[in-house]
Amino acid sequence: MKCPFCGHDNTRVIDSRPAEDNNSIRRRRMCDECGKRFTTYEKVETIPVIIIKKDNNRETYDRSKIEAGILRACHKRPISASQITQLVDEVETEIFNLEEKEVSSQIVGELVMNKLKRLEAVAYVRFASVYREFKDVNTFLEELKKVLE
Repeated sequence: MKCPFCGHDNTRVIDSRPAEDNNSIRRRRMCDECGKRFTTYEKVETIPVIIIKKDNNRETYDRSKIEAGILRACHKRPISASQITQLVDEVETEIFNLEEKEVSSQIVGELVMNKLKRLEAVAYVRFASVYREFKDVNTFLEELKKVLE
């Protein structure tokens, strides 16, 4: 494993334990060259999932896109980084549990919205407004009414 600080490729594991989700291994590593420590996570490699976009284009699943959307929705909200990571992990697990080679982006969006709805109402409405492409204020108000019920 290459050191992220100096680029040297001789590092060693100094601690290894299951991550919080029990789906990965957390490893503390130390670079033999610069002596700095860093953390890596080891996960089981799964079958690549293809996401079918709204325009019917297909692209490989990319966890960072889900994470980026959630981060934008949660900007300046009282939600910790660990809560966001856990939410992304839950969505990812549900996607892979579908055991489908192709999953529509609509399913992914709905999974994210369901999780956000339980986590934080403002983040949910922010995500929904972009995902569902609210056209006007009335559409926005209809979604707010659903949240308030």
